[in-house]
Amino acid sequence: MSVLSDQLVTVAVLAYLVAMIGHAVEYALGNARVRVGTPARELVGAGVGASGDGGSGPEPAVAGATAVERTVAERTAARARAAGLGAVAVTVVAALLHLGALIARGVAADRMPWGNMYEFVLTVSFIGVAGWLVVLWKRPTLRRLGLFLTLVMMLLVATAELVLYTPVVPLVPALNSYWFIIHVATIVFSSGIFLLGVVPAAAYLMRAGYEQGRRSFPYLLAKRMPAAAALERLTFVLHAFSFPIFTFAVIAGAIWAEAAWGRPWGWDPKETWAFISWVVYAGYLHARATPSVRRNVATWLAVLGFLTVLMNLFGVNIFFEGLHSYGGLD
Repeated sequence: MSVLSDQLVTVAVLAYLVAMIGHAVEYALGNARVRVGTPARELVGAGVGASGDGGSGPEPAVAGATAVERTVAERTAARARAAGLGAVAVTVVAALLHLGALIARGVAADRMPWGNMYEFVLTVSFIGVAGWLVVLWKRPTLRRLGLFLTLVMMLLVATAELVLYTPVVPLVPALNSYWFIIHVATIVFSSGIFLLGVVPAAAYLMRAGYEQGRRSFPYLLAKRMPAAAALERLTFVLHAFSFPIFTFAVIAGAIWAEAAWGRPWGWDPKETWAFISWVVYAGYLHARATPSVRRNVATWLAVLGFLTVLMNLFGVNIFFEGLHSYGGLD
């Protein structure tokens, strides 16, 4: 089962890559211009670049276009939509392969697959992509965010496989507790939603700049993204949903620490960075609820919060030693 899990992870990475390419094709076709017999004309209301409504493809109508030009525009729109829908279908397949790899890993280890950094990253990234598919099911107009989401998934899962891989080993004795499931499950779930939340947060910062007239890199990448207001709302909803779960996870960790080590809090590196993440995310939600704070300032706090999560996951495990040294890296 361990070998099967490894193989499924490899195929999942390739599937995420294919999905990313599909989304990139849709994105590129959405930026296409019609050049048939007359100077290039930008598609009127094409995608979200003009209307900002998060449309899934370029509009076939072209102002003052000939019949041939309209036909070309309609074909381009159809191809873009087909590429986007195909990318979503491949993302679903990749997520199923990802889930299969986690199940096979858990069966091989005879435990929940959260015992080291490799397994943790695989699980967090799966929660992120599963959450994305739920968001996409509710809001299909956000499909173009899939380009950035699949990029993040491919990089994370590939990093887990190539850098963080650890053979199946028994659970560290200190983790043999029912609190392992309670604490780690909530940390994994909330971290996965934070991972998903940082994608629209970064997209919002680029799109807001684009809507303000900025045309330099990286703002130009936001031309075909959903409207900034929609991205900002999605960012807030995801973080508001995940933050209470993360708070419970930190509290559960303190209760477990009291039972395992005789103290609820000892400023261990992971405890410290979990507290830093909690403060930053609380600051984001507070700033988001304060009318006098600009939305881009609040969103930068959300991005900073995820950077602290990455620091807790990678930096603490690699550069620090403490009671939470279960990364599995040599």
